[in-house]
Amino acid sequence: MKKETYILTACSLLLCLVTLLSSCRTIPKGVTAVEPFYVERYLGKWYEIARLDFSFERDLNNVTAEYTLNPDSTIKVVNRGYNYKTQEWKESEGKARFAEDPDEGMLEVSFFGPFYAGYNVIAIDTDYTYALVAGKNRDYLWILSREKTIPQTIRQQYLNKAEQLGFPIDELIWVHHD
Repeated sequence: MKKETYILTACSLLLCLVTLLSSCRTIPKGVTAVEPFYVERYLGKWYEIARLDFSFERDLNNVTAEYTLNPDSTIKVVNRGYNYKTQEWKESEGKARFAEDPDEGMLEVSFFGPFYAGYNVIAIDTDYTYALVAGKNRDYLWILSREKTIPQTIRQQYLNKAEQLGFPIDELIWVHHD
């Protein structure tokens, strides 16, 4: 009986360790974040042009994200969108921090206390006007712009990059801004 308990405990600990280590990864395998990354240029308001659907943004249009620097060098994140089904605005506030090197566009963002998820800037133009952002895996992808629209050439460039990296671009939701 003791031997079975020991084996069960060891297996449980191993499973927890594997889960913990795999959840620490903040960027999909084979994807790299922008380097160098200048956070002060990234701050400000961004319009969500497209996204892969997930529960927290389901049925939202007019989605924006605003980034400001906190006194402790973390980044305040305010996401806002209009739920066209309930006809209500939805807003969530969180914070982001660098996952590793502050010169790399690999961050972690939290909207729920101590739980962080990957937020990785994987493409950005030299003027910091358009960005392609991935989450911790290929289920999360955003195309962002400083304006409510994006030029067709940039759109196609980001779609090509995302597709080459294995993201399901045919599942993107194109966000309406009105």
